[in-house]
Amino acid sequence: MKIEHYKKSDELHVKLFGELDELTGSYVRIVLDGLIDDDEIKKLYIDMSSLSFMDSTGIGVLIGRYKRLKPRGIPIYIQSPTPIVDRILGLSGMYEIMIKAV
Repeated sequence: MKIEHYKKSDELHVKLFGELDELTGSYVRIVLDGLIDDDEIKKLYIDMSSLSFMDSTGIGVLIGRYKRLKPRGIPIYIQSPTPIVDRILGLSGMYEIMIKAV
């Protein structure tokens, strides 16, 4: 798992590479938590165009970040999910709490 990120004004952009599963979930959680603790962040964009696989652990990671950001009014935007990841996100109802960015 590789994670790239950059800030653009009050937006945090994160790109995930590889697989988001039980093996990598803790690492992704720790990195994202460190990034979203920035008080200047008003939007989080997660680019999933290079994410080849995600299981229920990945859903848990996303829900956890949602729960941390919701009290601060910070939306999460999912960008360019691969077809398999898009299907998992759709079936799990994640698009009801996160925005699929076009």
